Amino acid sequence: MTIKYNILFLFITFNFLGLSQETENKELTVETIWKEYQFFAAGVEGFRSMNDGEHFSKFSIIDQDKSIVKYSFINRGGAGEVLVNGKDLIFQGNKLKVSRYEFNADETKVLLVTEEEKIYRRSYSAVFFLYDISTKELQPLDAERSPQTLASYSPDGTKVAYIHANNLYMRDLTSNKTLQLTKDGEFNKIINGTTDWVYEEEFAITKAYDWSPDGAYIAYLKFNESQVREFTMTYHYELYPDLYTFKYPKAGEDNSKVTLHIACTKKGKSRPVNLGEYEYIPRLKWSNVENKLMALTLNRHQNHLKYNWVNASEKNLLADVVYEEKDAAYVEIDDNLLFLKDGKHFIRTSERDGYNHIYKIGITGNVKQLTTGDWDVVDFKGVDQDNGLIYFTSVESHPTNKDLYVVDLEGNNKRLLSQNKGWNDAQFSHGMKYYVNTWSDANTPPVYSLHKANGDLIEVLEDNEYLQLALKDYNFQPKVFMTVEGYEETLNAWAIYPPNFDSTKQYPVYFNVYCGPGSNMVTDSYGSANFAYHQLIAQQGYIVFCVDTRGTMYRGAKFKKSTYLQLGKLETEDLIAVAKNLQKLDYVDAERIGIMGWSYGGYMSSLSMTKGADVFKMGIAVAPVTNWRYYDNIYTERFMRTPQENTAGYDDNSPINHVDKMKGKYFLIHGSGDDNVHVQNSMEMINALVKADKDFDLFIYPNKDHGIYGGNTRNHLFRMMFEYTLKNL
Repeated sequence: MTIKYNILFLFITFNFLGLSQETENKELTVETIWKEYQFFAAGVEGFRSMNDGEHFSKFSIIDQDKSIVKYSFINRGGAGEVLVNGKDLIFQGNKLKVSRYEFNADETKVLLVTEEEKIYRRSYSAVFFLYDISTKELQPLDAERSPQTLASYSPDGTKVAYIHANNLYMRDLTSNKTLQLTKDGEFNKIINGTTDWVYEEEFAITKAYDWSPDGAYIAYLKFNESQVREFTMTYHYELYPDLYTFKYPKAGEDNSKVTLHIACTKKGKSRPVNLGEYEYIPRLKWSNVENKLMALTLNRHQNHLKYNWVNASEKNLLADVVYEEKDAAYVEIDDNLLFLKDGKHFIRTSERDGYNHIYKIGITGNVKQLTTGDWDVVDFKGVDQDNGLIYFTSVESHPTNKDLYVVDLEGNNKRLLSQNKGWNDAQFSHGMKYYVNTWSDANTPPVYSLHKANGDLIEVLEDNEYLQLALKDYNFQPKVFMTVEGYEETLNAWAIYPPNFDSTKQYPVYFNVYCGPGSNMVTDSYGSANFAYHQLIAQQGYIVFCVDTRGTMYRGAKFKKSTYLQLGKLETEDLIAVAKNLQKLDYVDAERIGIMGWSYGGYMSSLSMTKGADVFKMGIAVAPVTNWRYYDNIYTERFMRTPQENTAGYDDNSPINHVDKMKGKYFLIHGSGDDNVHVQNSMEMINALVKADKDFDLFIYPNKDHGIYGGNTRNHLFRMMFEYTLKNL
């Protein structure tokens, strides 16, 4: 079926349902989206299962104080039991502002996170307090060493470990003594127990330590980043700008030297673990029996993964490789690692058969595949070992839909639990008795519902009915899913059509893209403020369009890894091919096709405006990578190897090297405080455009990071992009 028939058939269907009829509607503006925040859905805040599996705790407001209250999963009518009353959280005359909390093992004490401040995307500093529920005693975790980060109770709840000034500490709550486990921590040199910038960003890990099951040991990573080159950013606050310098390893440059150590919590002494040859240690996790640790290692190319088994009780900490995987491109790192009760088997997902599936693996090397098929598992949700069941989400029904399933630990009796087509996720209670399901589709805000583990509905917790009504009040049009022909493959896409669409008229097309490896935008899920912004564009008479090109996920490893060693090439070919197919449609104005993207999407919009200059009239690039040499090495080398090994791959698909082709209107936007995609990328793009004598538009947000937000920033950004689109497309 051609693209033309797909689009026309779907649109006739929606017209028949009466979803595009002209009615009296409220006016949709940038301000209603980004200043009044009218299209953000309500959620279920602070859900945290208690040990008994029958109750959960959450933040609740009591007499205007933020408190922690215990509720029953089943008996929802009661007021709940107040565990921590906010009125009791006063220290030295000051009321604490708690942002997070953690119970100890028997749930008699609470670790409170206050004065939390963001560092990078996932890292933070904070002041931690200890609170005794029965005595209401409140005390700082460590008044002498503040702030801290990543504090956590030992499994028996008698100790707390934490990081301060790049060193790992442990406080014994029985003796009230503090033990410093490392002493060599120093900013921009040595990090203990937490991670450097690039691990945090690309391996999604900040807590680089873990308690042994009996609390006798703490395994931790040590980062020696002395040889990593520094990057300096300028912040414009005072009369003279501030300079912030941090370690940032770019493609082809030296990494931190990372080593694994195990500290004895009784004596405070640490021993190094011999892991053989490796470049990265992206995960470490103790088994649930004995003092056995699993540490994952990767080589620099990230195509050889090893599972290293360490016995902390042995004198010489020499790891045994109990499982390994190799791939022609790269091996994915995720958090899908669960140990079974026997301590001799673990569960993981792998793409070893071409799709991401679940495997049960023994430390003796035996491997059993539990799921099969031409579809990808997305995430583990938990294991009920008493009943021999594993819960997971997958895209078995379609790459745009995510559903919740259960299968037994022998790989039999797989069953669908979620009932609504769209995008489902689940959070299970302790003991796997209940779960909260979160469901939305592209045109419906999230619905939160409580279920028994067998899928039976107990209660709808939040249906966002008010927001559903608001979408109708503002005349939101349905997001329509379809398949389109790319350069070589059929691709998944969606479109939003203008109200009262008339196929006898012609409309400009506004592409919104990302296209990065292993990242999808074409999912049947609620898009929040971005969905509302695209409705605003559509209401101005544009067709808003999005496509997942080659290199995106949920279509197997071959499709995802097809862009290996040539990021940008196949994706740009697909975008140009899809745009050319759209140009052939009678209702598309072939001379008015534009494109917008952020981050990797900004890279794609820049390539489309250069390599695809004959097709795209307008492009907006927000915080784009413009040359992969300027980006970090873990991400970039995973897909490209080093610049020294793959010079052509880096140069052939850098928009900097194609600016001479540019013809249309190009708008470049960046935050000067972007620690992720440095503003250097945009500065080099500017240099190339000036050298090629090309006109362009530019806006820099002082001190703003990769998210470009805070105060009125998002409202200003989207208003500016909106007006630019109306003027130039």
